[in-house]
Amino acid sequence: MHELIRDITLCILFAWVLGLLAHFSRQPLILAYLIAGFFIGPFGVGWVKSQDSITVISELGLIFMLFMIGLEIDLKKIVRAGKVILFAAGGQLIGGCLLGILFFIAIGLSMGSGHFDALYLCVACALSSTVIIVKVLYEKRELDTLPGRITLGVLVLQDIFAILFLAVQPSLDNLQVSVILLSIVRVGALVATALVLSRYVLPWLFHQIARRPELILLGALAWCFLIGEIAERLHLSREMGSLVAGVSLSTFPYALDVTAKVTTLRDFFITLFFVSLGMTIPIPGASVIGLALAIAAFTVISRLVTTFTPLYLMKQGLRASLLPAINLAQISEFSLVVIQTGVLARHISPETASAASFAFVVLAVLSTFVMGRSDQVTRGLIGPLKRIGLRDLDHKHEAEAGHGGGHGEARRIVILGFFRAASALLAEIERGNPAVLEQITVIDFNPLVFRTLTERGMHVVYGDISNVDTLVHAGVGNAELIILSIPDSLLKGADNEKLVRHVRSLNPTAKIVATAEILANVNDLYEAGADYVTVTRLSDAHELYKVIEAAQAGLLEDKRAETDALLSERREVLP
Repeated sequence: MHELIRDITLCILFAWVLGLLAHFSRQPLILAYLIAGFFIGPFGVGWVKSQDSITVISELGLIFMLFMIGLEIDLKKIVRAGKVILFAAGGQLIGGCLLGILFFIAIGLSMGSGHFDALYLCVACALSSTVIIVKVLYEKRELDTLPGRITLGVLVLQDIFAILFLAVQPSLDNLQVSVILLSIVRVGALVATALVLSRYVLPWLFHQIARRPELILLGALAWCFLIGEIAERLHLSREMGSLVAGVSLSTFPYALDVTAKVTTLRDFFITLFFVSLGMTIPIPGASVIGLALAIAAFTVISRLVTTFTPLYLMKQGLRASLLPAINLAQISEFSLVVIQTGVLARHISPETASAASFAFVVLAVLSTFVMGRSDQVTRGLIGPLKRIGLRDLDHKHEAEAGHGGGHGEARRIVILGFFRAASALLAEIERGNPAVLEQITVIDFNPLVFRTLTERGMHVVYGDISNVDTLVHAGVGNAELIILSIPDSLLKGADNEKLVRHVRSLNPTAKIVATAEILANVNDLYEAGADYVTVTRLSDAHELYKVIEAAQAGLLEDKRAETDALLSERREVLP
């Protein structure tokens, strides 16, 4: 016991020190935890040698990690997932696994007779890192863009796929139809038990203790271990049980409160899991490094092929098909969980597990760097893809340009970029003066916007507004009024000031309306050539002031009814 406490102390101390270094050098924290584990483990300086300690630390961390992954799986989002996300995820998972099995068997990894290195690696390579992706997309403000939503939808369905694999994993040694069916029945019984209890028993219990935070935390932990123990009795794994426990709580009214209470404890045990994982990584030989590089290369190439292809075939355009493929091109933390369950079950060799861990580290660093520059990467790839014959959504316009037509027929009013403000503007015009819609041209590279506005009979040009050639071919030089409604924080490859300068050089006489988020930018935009600058915070403040006045006068219900009536009349492209 004293040895276990000492080992945990070393784990936390070195994870913190290396975590600080990773933070200041802007590297993933998981990388720091793995290095910390390797340094203090039996293959490093050897301060932690007890295999029992490593196993206990790893299993506790794994249980809590899966519990939190389950808590963050939103079943409602899966139900609402559109066909684009379903086909993208299906193509990526099925295609990735098929290519993975073929590739890993071809390079000599085992598949059968109790050894399933190829199978575990193909599953591990099919999963992408939620932690890395969400962090980078959040920092880039791309979570609510179309490629961002597709990426997140695919991540959720990857988690469901991993759950199904973990359900079958204990029976891989005797994989028959009857065994698979029995595993499915056991999982069904476990899920049914968890859902029934979480729906009819837990809400009442948690309501009674809602004012006692320590009891909520204790109740969540008790629930996690209870379902884990039930899973063990059903000949499933405690890890599988903890995942089901989290998923069953994700639909539960107190899920947000439970997540908030457990988060600190989760971070503690997840840190322990990755540190303990680092302890199992030996000093790599040439064969392990070679396999790790092969895994990393396969992951990137297969992700580009299996994610880009279904999205492109569903006419999402080159950009919206490439960005999710770039976002998803790494190995998940969940992949390390899958690999670790394989090691514990003796289904895969320690060398294969080590190679997967090294591949995870390599891709975690590279994908963070590439995702931060995904717009530049995408622009660099679109040209070569077009040259080899792949068509983008603007191919009809390009064909017209080739015959002397081009985009010169741009309307009197041009809206550069289309997001929520432009969507609201069109709805306002449609309500007040629909005839004006015939005088508008919209330029944007969102395939949903392109398709929806085209179906409504509007003039739309598919293209990147930060590219001057797009503006030239779109006929911006002929417009009388040009509107830039997207704030700088959401623009890619340019900002409002640069766009105003480009547009003014192409069209010296048009009236230009730009958008400013920061008051200091207003004068800069006027100096760049704008005729009017909107500051959305002013209109927001005015609306909030009217709401305060209505509340003070006891008329808030009337104000709400007025707003509800306005909302019911609107038919926005981006609701």
